[in-house]
Amino acid sequence: MSAETVPETTFRSFTPAEASDYAQFRKSYHPTLFNTILNRHTSTGGKLDTLLDVGCGPGIAVRSLGTRFQHAIGFDPSEGMITSAKELGGTSGSGEPIRFEVSTAEDLSEIPDGSIDLVTAATAAHWFNMPAFWARAAQVLKPGGSVALWTHTSAEIADSVPNAAAIQAAVKAFQKEHLAKHTAPGNLLSHGLYVDLPLPWDAEPPVADFDKESLSRIEFGTGNEGALPGDQFFAVGEPEVGLDELEALMGTVSTVKRWREENQEKVGTEEDIARLLRRKVEQLLHEAGVEKGKEVLKRAEQGVLLVVKKKA
Repeated sequence: MSAETVPETTFRSFTPAEASDYAQFRKSYHPTLFNTILNRHTSTGGKLDTLLDVGCGPGIAVRSLGTRFQHAIGFDPSEGMITSAKELGGTSGSGEPIRFEVSTAEDLSEIPDGSIDLVTAATAAHWFNMPAFWARAAQVLKPGGSVALWTHTSAEIADSVPNAAAIQAAVKAFQKEHLAKHTAPGNLLSHGLYVDLPLPWDAEPPVADFDKESLSRIEFGTGNEGALPGDQFFAVGEPEVGLDELEALMGTVSTVKRWREENQEKVGTEEDIARLLRRKVEQLLHEAGVEKGKEVLKRAEQGVLLVVKKKA
């Protein structure tokens, strides 16, 4: 693969308050995504005893998927994220509390070798040192265990949004003008839907424990052959985003956080990067006849899921 992952630093510095905002404004995932993961895992002999979610953040994915396992663990390198995850809690299918601990995806401290059935990473793998992650995942997985990695990109404003083309153009221009220099290699891997994410056989040396023939790539909303609908990637019930939520959601984005670190005097003012985009979107919606107080956006989501098996 041509692109290399660079260890993530932005989310590691999240405070508990920022992690709480992340948990509030980031969506959970659709049952179709979770069922696809479980079907790929169990149909090839994978068991449902222990789940390990790495880069778990405040526990969004492990809190939902963990109910299907007897034991569930969430690891994240950010103390703020883990503090939030512990406050929100969650239980596995056995009723046992989810275990949340601070650890990188490459370390996986205190996880015994050969003890995990499924390793997951929800919108996080593009920040890992992938060769080191694959080597460690091979150690902690049981024979026949699986790794499931997924990410998404909000590629387009939905056509149903008034003035959608103008809003889409404004968003792209805004990103180019204000956020391009704050874009990291991991952002590009995610925007590219993991086409260039290093896989076990791409590592130096290759991690031979994984079965290359087992690799599944399932796309959502891309229009490519076999792709699932884009509205089956994120949780149902959240098709539209109000502008208050849009502004708050932008605060959880790594490029915006980096911009704010460089422009601390503008954070929370009318010159804040999230406020500037909000005002532009408001203007374009009002020009299309949307009444004040009724401004909402709907994005056409695209996502991808990769599942690969450890050799039995």
